Amino acid sequence: MSRRNLPNHDQDTHPENPQSRPTTGSLGKGEPVFIAVGFLRRAHGLHGEMIMDVLTDFPERLPNRKVFLGDARESQQIRSIRPYHNAALVTLDGVDTPEAAARYRNTVVYVRADQLPPLPEGEYYHHELLGLQVVTDAGEVVGILEQILETGANDVYLVRRADGTELLLPVVEEVILAYEVPQGRIVVRLQEWG
Repeated sequence: MSRRNLPNHDQDTHPENPQSRPTTGSLGKGEPVFIAVGFLRRAHGLHGEMIMDVLTDFPERLPNRKVFLGDARESQQIRSIRPYHNAALVTLDGVDTPEAAARYRNTVVYVRADQLPPLPEGEYYHHELLGLQVVTDAGEVVGILEQILETGANDVYLVRRADGTELLLPVVEEVILAYEVPQGRIVVRLQEWG
């Protein structure tokens, strides 16, 4: 689950594109928003365990928690999770055989955004920032935050300008000045590159 300030704690990475951060549902009122927290690759062993790519910084919060599987958002509960190489082994309630586990092969695991734990003041999940207006410290509208790219050293914001062009902004203190989420904006200082 990702947040701003600044480790990523809402890691909703799609397996085919680790730069993406899928959320689904409406970011407006009414329809729930789902955040990807894992990707079930395949069955492992004889007791229904599955190998899951972990897409959250908080996998320890997943056991005994309601999750939603795949595009159909099938409601399920993770019974257990344990580290396994660069992934995790998980078991789901009622899934006790390799055949039952095979049903969930290549399935994204989601949680509802409204069930995420609160973050400390001044920190935000990625889905809370997407769609915010980006403005300069002089009040000039730059565009809308469309995507957050994880590059390793720091995140990069992809901002869509009114004319349709893209602007990439590194998430560093010199560029990102303030998060004014209640007002629906992020304040930035555009750099002059020589």
